[in-house]
Amino acid sequence: MQRTNEEVLAAYDRHADMVYRIAYAFLKNKADAEDAVQNTFMRLLAKRGTPFESAEHEKAFLIVTVSNLCRNEWRRYRGRLTSLQDWELPVQASAPSDVLQAVLSLPERYKLAVYLYYYEGYRTDEIAQMLHKPASTIRNHLSEARQLLKARLGEDFFTD
Repeated sequence: MQRTNEEVLAAYDRHADMVYRIAYAFLKNKADAEDAVQNTFMRLLAKRGTPFESAEHEKAFLIVTVSNLCRNEWRRYRGRLTSLQDWELPVQASAPSDVLQAVLSLPERYKLAVYLYYYEGYRTDEIAQMLHKPASTIRNHLSEARQLLKARLGEDFFTD
């Protein structure tokens, strides 16, 4: 069973901003991120099978799909990415740019876990399930990412 256009449009309204932020975090470029969003929702439209168990299941499908599409794109075109200084950051004006730049410059294996944990509010076990990795790996990635961020931003930036 294929999803109807109305179902996909409703999912787009609910999740397009989140999918775009994930795509941009990977690809660091507005046009490529927009293409990834479009391709993600095209995959949702073409997805056959039973309906999602819940809204969270639908959201997880979109997160995993956009992540996989971006990883594939990033591997193909990693040489043409712009420098950090040229990025057009799609975030709220209230977010400190040095923190955001530090997060966006994290290695790929940390970036998505940090985003899902701190920006989307998922628990480590939920992230592990979405990314098909052990929960201990996700906790390690978050810990290592925090150490990298402390090194880049300074110890006094973080409060315990």
